[in-house]
Amino acid sequence: MNSRYRYTAAAFMVWTLVPFIAAREDVKESVSKDQEADKLPSESQLGLREVVFVIQSQRNSFHVQRAERLRENLLLQSEELRESPPNILLLHTLSDNEGDWSILPSLPYFSSHFGKNSSWVMFLEEETNVKLEKLLSVLKKFVRRKEWFLGKPLHDDESTIIHHYAFAENPSSFKYPDFSAGWALSIPLINRLADKVQQEPLKSDFTIDLKHEVALYIWDEDKGPRLTAVPELCTLPETSPRARHCATTVITHSPLCGEPVRRDDIFVAVKTCKKFHSERVPVVKKTWEKQASQLEYYSDYADPSIPTINIGVPNTDRGHCGKTFAILSRYVSSAVPKTDWLLIVDDDTLISLPRLQALLSCYDPSEPISLGERYGYGLGQGGYSYITGGGGMVFSREAVLRLLSSGCKCYSNDAPDDMVLGMCLNALHIPVTHSPLFHQARPEDYPREFLAHQTPISFHKHWNIDPVAVFFKWLSDSTTEGLNTSLKEEL
Repeated sequence: MNSRYRYTAAAFMVWTLVPFIAAREDVKESVSKDQEADKLPSESQLGLREVVFVIQSQRNSFHVQRAERLRENLLLQSEELRESPPNILLLHTLSDNEGDWSILPSLPYFSSHFGKNSSWVMFLEEETNVKLEKLLSVLKKFVRRKEWFLGKPLHDDESTIIHHYAFAENPSSFKYPDFSAGWALSIPLINRLADKVQQEPLKSDFTIDLKHEVALYIWDEDKGPRLTAVPELCTLPETSPRARHCATTVITHSPLCGEPVRRDDIFVAVKTCKKFHSERVPVVKKTWEKQASQLEYYSDYADPSIPTINIGVPNTDRGHCGKTFAILSRYVSSAVPKTDWLLIVDDDTLISLPRLQALLSCYDPSEPISLGERYGYGLGQGGYSYITGGGGMVFSREAVLRLLSSGCKCYSNDAPDDMVLGMCLNALHIPVTHSPLFHQARPEDYPREFLAHQTPISFHKHWNIDPVAVFFKWLSDSTTEGLNTSLKEEL
């Protein structure tokens, strides 16, 4: 409205404008009502009963205890807030489907049980600390009737094999959640994805890096939402001064449950072959071999200078199933000292045995345990999990005894040993236990933010790196504390 209308005193003009002003007020009131309707039911009234917590738990007894501890903490906080307790699910208890840990096959369950009366599904790892009051205040910021995918974003600095070189032209453009910080899906998104899972079979045969693959599935080539960054979802330690604003923090990824396992209780089997005796074995000797009390190199050629043991299986260019099963048989024979634990690694695996000793203090070797970095095959149609070999495969003696007594064996010497072992374990109902501290690839293949809140146990491959330098930077206890501190300060 221009000044000559604004400042005129003519009654005629005033009375002429009254209907116009009233109409404008009606429009404002209508817009205001539309905005309020968009937020109904009121976000400010979001209660704990409208949030479903899913703890990404595992079947092993140590991990069940950790998940139960987190559930008890959430229930205690809900009592202190004088709220009705939320639904808290342990992922490994939802069904007998081995693929539940990969989340996508479980979406129909979440939709059918909570799709009408809930607003959010919040996923937590066992080591995620949650401040419920702060988390609720964060979720209230988002209109729950819309599709939301919330989390702390990670991105690749360069394209990597573990993500099938996705977004090769600009790998940092795609964000995916750090599961340790917790991540959330709104119920409308859960419901739509559940329908999609039921109508279209999951395309990927392999599950390698779950957090990246879940984000890809939700994004669906830009048909679905991208990850929305939530600063209050953190991977800082709870004691950090910078964590005051955080709704989630992280307990250490490197648990110690008592005295570390003795070096004498771990037998180490290194798989090698003649063509790598002069290239890869020297790296092992310069780095971590001295950390082992019981170690043997298994090859297709007996070289006394190393020494290597000819295991009686020809070298193959693909899988090493025949060699691995020969190692398992030797482990339980009188040819080697009796130990509680067997570690099988490749000759290009870099590993910290002291850190492994600390981790194994949390596990009971009388249980059948298979431990390492978990991958999956065909999980959308049942399938099975397996420990990927390059990062190191750890077995309790009980697991090895059950494997061998079952009669399970290789269908060929060059079959993929880790996958065959996964099929055998699945048939025996022996759970595969995942630890994010084992890595199938090089440090460069993982986001710095992801590595910053863990103390890694292993990396794999010598491709385009100085493996000795990588070991002393990432896996040597004399340097890692300073490394992690500097990384966290940068981030």
